Amino acid sequence: MKRLLWLDIAKGLAILWVVYFHFFTTVREAPSPMSGNFVSEVAGEHGWDNAAAALTTCGKLVWYAISQCGFHAVGLFIIVSGWSLAAATARRAAKAPIAWGEWYRSRFVRLFPMYWLAHLVYVVSPFVARLEPVDSRIFISLSGLRMIDIQMNFMYLNAAWWYFAMLIQLYFIFPILFVTMRKIGLLGFLLLAFAVGFGMRYMLLEVWQSNGSWILGGNGISRLPEFALGMVLGMLHLADPARIERWLLGGAGLVAGLGLYFVAPFFYSGVTPYIWADLWTGACCFLCVVGVSGLLEKWSFVAKWIGLVGAFSYGVYLVHQPYVIWLGLQLRDVHAWTFLGIVVVVLIVLSTWGILLEKFANAALERVLGDTKKLPTR
Repeated sequence: MKRLLWLDIAKGLAILWVVYFHFFTTVREAPSPMSGNFVSEVAGEHGWDNAAAALTTCGKLVWYAISQCGFHAVGLFIIVSGWSLAAATARRAAKAPIAWGEWYRSRFVRLFPMYWLAHLVYVVSPFVARLEPVDSRIFISLSGLRMIDIQMNFMYLNAAWWYFAMLIQLYFIFPILFVTMRKIGLLGFLLLAFAVGFGMRYMLLEVWQSNGSWILGGNGISRLPEFALGMVLGMLHLADPARIERWLLGGAGLVAGLGLYFVAPFFYSGVTPYIWADLWTGACCFLCVVGVSGLLEKWSFVAKWIGLVGAFSYGVYLVHQPYVIWLGLQLRDVHAWTFLGIVVVVLIVLSTWGILLEKFANAALERVLGDTKKLPTR
């Protein structure tokens, strides 16, 4: 399947945003834009008394909002995963029946070796945050089943790896999702997935009052709404790419995403509204980032390099967090402009490191297994 440059740019922007978010939250304390008193908290630092104070307040509002919403990019990646997987599988299904055993093998080959390499890199690397000892829990982490004894294992060593535990659950049920989607149609499938996903979130939040890690992704069904939305969007794009891209990349999607973001704080106002929070913010983030990627696609140099980061975003995701936490702990309370200058260097270095590691893993796999490019993309 031909890669979509704008989608790679969106993934590149999203992973750079995640890296920045983890760095920012380690270095600085700032109010969340999802809280009801966000504006008053920021305004309390400088006020609106004169033009300079108002300009500073507005600047910090924008800076803190962009910085503190970086975790919403997780929702974007779940949507894009559903999109890419559904589109690639549908293309293969159009040529021949899907051999699901081979499909699972290809998933294993694409996901686990780089994940295992990230563990090795963490163990041997200097300049990484070692907030917990390397002990027997690493074997559970290596299995990917970090939801086992979730309080002890879900955030173990590298907290960002929780996403892997969620992803393998969604991939495990994907054949059921794909077959169901083809049998009952896109709308019926989306409504069913919403009912199941939101129903699970309701049970986790309201009935069982579970540990928050379960709804974050320890229970993969809790993130089914975003994944299913991505699957449906992928199929719609497969059927009419020009129409979907015209809306997503032409500015309408970006405007819609920005507008809908102003409603997002409502979903963080209580337990019941939070049932819908991850889908809402993930969709908003997707619309905004994809809209920006449509603008950046016109700048060939920027598009090339951010698209490259997006194509290897998996490697960047797997290794970045312990480095930015370690560095962030050394830079507490650094001046804002100094911090932003350091951010540029950090993003370049860590994205390069992640790309090189994933390329190394892919090359090693090709030597062992042959041409892995024939496998479906993530």
